[in-house]
Amino acid sequence: RKKVGMVFQQYNLFPHKTALENVMMAPMLVLKQNKEDVLKMAQELIHKVRLEGKEDSYPGELSGGQQQRVAIARSLAMNPDVMLFDEVTSALDPETVKEVLVTIKELAQEGMTCILVTHEMGFAKELADHIYFTDNGVIVEHGPPSTFFTEASDPRTREFLSQIL
Repeated sequence: RKKVGMVFQQYNLFPHKTALENVMMAPMLVLKQNKEDVLKMAQELIHKVRLEGKEDSYPGELSGGQQQRVAIARSLAMNPDVMLFDEVTSALDPETVKEVLVTIKELAQEGMTCILVTHEMGFAKELADHIYFTDNGVIVEHGPPSTFFTEASDPRTREFLSQIL
């Protein structure tokens, strides 16, 4: 579990901790890393998710998209090999969704393995290597985006795609 970062629909930030403190907490408490090293790494991660100037902001002072990017930085602070994103944009205002998607896209382009549960089909089509479509908890279709969106064989997949495309 230490090598898998997870980010969920709810940001689950500690409301009494600043953005920087939220990112620093797990490496210090779980990995027992020293504060100076963790501070430097946390500042770099805050920069990576484009939140410079928000280090001392509390979650209640941040937009939903900013809070979600703090949650991403917090997961990255544990140096995972894989990132799981579960509907990370579904609770966001449409105007802040792009901020989060850009961050995820940058991680993927840097070589981070990312597994997403999403309804952002345009984003999935652009970024995914492989898409799995589930219906009632069962995988009913999977394939590369090039065929998933144009040659779906399962009736439920075709119905879903006709509704959203």
